[in-house]
Formats: sequence, structure tokens, C-alpha cells
Amino acid sequence: MEWKNTLNRYGIIAKLFHWGMAIILIGMVILGLVMVELPFGVQKLKLYRWHKEYGMLILMLVTLRLAWRFSNIIPPLPSHLPWWQKWAAYSVHFAFYLLMFCLPLSGWMLSSAAGLPVSFFGLFVLPDLVTASEPLRLTLTLIHAWLAYFLIAAFFAHVGAALFHHFYYKDDILRRMIK
Repeated sequence: MEWKNTLNRYGIIAKLFHWGMAIILIGMVILGLVMVELPFGVQKLKLYRWHKEYGMLILMLVTLRLAWRFSNIIPPLPSHLPWWQKWAAYSVHFAFYLLMFCLPLSGWMLSSAAGLPVSFFGLFVLPDLVTASEPLRLTLTLIHAWLAYFLIAAFFAHVGAALFHHFYYKDDILRRMIK
């Protein structure tokens, strides 16, 4: 197994970033949807703390992931694809990276606007990005939620396209990220 990407498939580091972050992001979306429905209490506060800590982990990981991506070649899309499918693939990947930055940042700003500290697994507390403000907190709550909905939509588009390629085109789009 290659550490770095080749023209035919992704290396082990890219695959670990891809699948590891996919698991964390899916968990974060589920956690976010569950925690907002809970009544105020110890359980809800614990889930909010985990959500914020893993959000900061995502922010750190996406920074490392982008550095790895820019320092490696990327297997090209199959030549048989029409231009609009290539454009869609690049757009969804761009949206993923944008959302992986914007969601944690909006959550961090949301916590700051709520006057609540953001800790990184108890190791250190991050500085506030904005001053506490109830109107700003409400606005950031909506922004954060809508960004999460966009992430869910991008996820379904990404998985749907990968499965479509695997079963319809029978090309190696999916296999090069699995094998």
C-alpha cells in the first residue's frame, strides 16, 4: 500500500483522512441533530461539549488534510465523464472542504456569541472569536444549522455519485478510495 497518491489510486494517508473524517462528520451531524432536541440538562451539556471538541478536531484535521492534498497528486477523473459530471465532482469536493472549515468556525463563533468557552478535550480553551451577543448567537445558530444541512446534501450527492459510478459505469472511482 502506497503512502502517497498515485495516478491510479489514493494513498493510505489520503484514505485515512477521507474515511476517518467521514466517520467523524457523520457522527457530528447525528450528534448535532440529537443534542438540540434534548431537554436542558447534564446529558445535553455533555453532548454539546463533545460536539464542540470534535468540531475543533475537524478544523485541525481539515487543515492537515488540505496540506496533504496539495502536496500530492490527485488521481484524475475518468476521461469518459461528460464535462458537467466533472464540474459536479469538483464542486462537491470544494463544498466539502469549505463546509469542513465553515461549520467548525461558525460553531466556534456561535459558542463565543453565547458566552460559552470552547475547550479542546480539556487540554486548552480556545479564545473567543466574537463578543457575547444574543442577536449574533441567534443568527449564528441558523447559519450553523444551514451549513450542516448543506453538508448532509453534499454527503448524499457524493455517496450517490460514487455508487452510480460503481454500479452503472463500473469504473474505478469508488475502488481507488477503498482498495
